[in-house]
Amino acid sequence: MKNYLYRYFMVTLGCLLLAVATDAFLIPFNLLSGGLSGYCVILYYLAGWPVSVTNILFNIPLFIAAYKLMSRDYFICGIFGTCVCSVFLQALSFLTAQYLVRDMILACMAGGILGGIGDAFIYRVGGNTGGIDIIGAVIQKHYTISIGTTAFLANVLMLDIGCYFFGIESTLYTLLSFFAGFKATNAFMEGFDYKKSLLIISPHYLGIGEEIIQFVGRGVTYLQAEGGYAHQKYPAVLVVAKLTQVAKIKSIVRHKDPYAFMIIQDARDVQGRGFTERNLNLKRPYELRTGWQEEDAEDAETAGIK
Repeated sequence: MKNYLYRYFMVTLGCLLLAVATDAFLIPFNLLSGGLSGYCVILYYLAGWPVSVTNILFNIPLFIAAYKLMSRDYFICGIFGTCVCSVFLQALSFLTAQYLVRDMILACMAGGILGGIGDAFIYRVGGNTGGIDIIGAVIQKHYTISIGTTAFLANVLMLDIGCYFFGIESTLYTLLSFFAGFKATNAFMEGFDYKKSLLIISPHYLGIGEEIIQFVGRGVTYLQAEGGYAHQKYPAVLVVAKLTQVAKIKSIVRHKDPYAFMIIQDARDVQGRGFTERNLNLKRPYELRTGWQEEDAEDAETAGIK
């Protein structure tokens, strides 16, 4: 029940941000939003039809298709997201006359970023607000074409229409808003607690691994490795750490082996023990913590590694 309430709270919060972005920053400057709401905004500019009303009307046939072709959970969550988004769009429509900012670029950035954060809140809990998401999900289910491809094509068509009616300058500003929204969505989907993946190759792998476990508090994994030149066999040390822990690990490696080969890369969406579960029990035996068995140690000794 708690997860259920949290999911719909996040969808509601995301819809609120989308409505603020559209009413306060995009519409006052004749900019477009992404997805089906972008087509609704075009009709608002051309015919004065309220975005909140057209958003629901356009989604009715799409939700009929979703009811027949998609899961019950997807259908219910989509209905909720569409209705809440339309309510917020109508309730905040007074913001279109306020001109909270006077600069077009600031409006692009604010609208794109707020909308991107709103999308991220919705996507992180598996929600949706109907529209192009439904079309993309149905097409992906039956024709294996990704939702992203469908959304991209729909947005390209929308931008072509916008360019025809409102000119190239407005379209280019809309593209800037899309880019800001894309970056904001990715950032909030992945989070700001960045992780790094470190691969360390050294004959002193045991000492390096033990000190990382003891002094950094991160688990390590030993991967079987063989040098291509001398054909020496000893494990490579793999560790995933928080950004603030990388400097300590580098210091340990330099102390143990100044000539160690080390690769540091960005790690995204890290899950499992120590990140999304409780950390390692450092009191467990070394063999159980690392998975490094006696036969592996014998192989290393045979290869002449101490």
